[in-house]
Amino acid sequence: MDHPLTGRSLHRTHETPRLALLLLVVVALFVAVAGISRAYQAQQASLGNRWFMRGVADLNAQQFDSAVKEFRAALLYSRGNYTYQAYLARALIGDGRTSEAYAYLINLWERQPEDGVVNLELARIAAQKSDSQQALRYYHNAIYASWPGDEERAQRRDARIELIEYLLGINAKVQAESELIALEANLGDEPSEQVQAGDLFVRTQDYERALAAYRASLKGDRHNPAALAGVGLAAFELGRYAIAQRYLQAAVTASPTDTKSADLLKTTEMVLQMDPFQRGLSVADRRRIVVRAFTAAGERLKSCTPKNGPTRPPATPASLQDSWAKLKPRITEWRLQRDPDLVESAMELVFNIERQTSATCGSPQGADLALLLIAKLHEGA
Repeated sequence: MDHPLTGRSLHRTHETPRLALLLLVVVALFVAVAGISRAYQAQQASLGNRWFMRGVADLNAQQFDSAVKEFRAALLYSRGNYTYQAYLARALIGDGRTSEAYAYLINLWERQPEDGVVNLELARIAAQKSDSQQALRYYHNAIYASWPGDEERAQRRDARIELIEYLLGINAKVQAESELIALEANLGDEPSEQVQAGDLFVRTQDYERALAAYRASLKGDRHNPAALAGVGLAAFELGRYAIAQRYLQAAVTASPTDTKSADLLKTTEMVLQMDPFQRGLSVADRRRIVVRAFTAAGERLKSCTPKNGPTRPPATPASLQDSWAKLKPRITEWRLQRDPDLVESAMELVFNIERQTSATCGSPQGADLALLLIAKLHEGA
């Protein structure tokens, strides 16, 4: 007679293979479903990337409308993709659809507030809307944010330069100069970067720092025409005409088509030729210069015409004309030799004439411009 448990054991023996087989089927189905899911996701990702690359190509070609459509198509296959949304925002901006772009950018900023690209685009939109407070906020975020790739230093520098350009555009020169000083402190030895900084300092009228930046550029490239011209311009604006002459001559030699430097050089040379108070002049040369300057001032009085027509007050006051006519017989080399004090009297009147006519008769040229610069050079002396 069988033991009562023997039948139950046989039943369990028959069930075990069935359970194992069922488990294998379940596992196989799970693996198959997972594989199908992965294949589907891979296909979706591939299609999304294909549309994305088309969009990038059209964005680079400035085909903004097509790029927008292609980036939207890419997002259908990869919803929420951060990169795709960022590029879509750029395409929308290019297509003039700033409001739509702003909505995407704000969403991206909330997800990654340290993203340099997003902050820079938000800064540009704020600048377009004349929202200077927000523009400054996002520009500063961009300067100190994270940037993709190995060009972080260059991207931060470019963001600061764009901020400086924006500040100059809204005539915030003091703030622009502060940003420029920060920029200069982080510049390398690349000559082109120093020249760019010098150009920006010129626009803020900080000619001392401009001069330093241009000279730093010349340490790496002694014959850089832009740097030579920059030193010449900055020295000219600072009234350092001997230095300006030397560098402007070098700039014109290095770049004969640089007409701006050539014109500045002519004025510089004329200043050096017509300044009777410069060091090293002989007494005879000083007398000749005074006579020449006095004659030029008289011609300026004769030709002076009011800038804004007959409704303005007389451009050449009778007092100046009378003073010049009264002093004229005494301004000869012989009289100046006998009475050296006439040099001061003659040049004081010359400077007054040039200042007055500059204010009422338009910008001076040639010798008159040189004499006006000389007058500024010796103010308070």
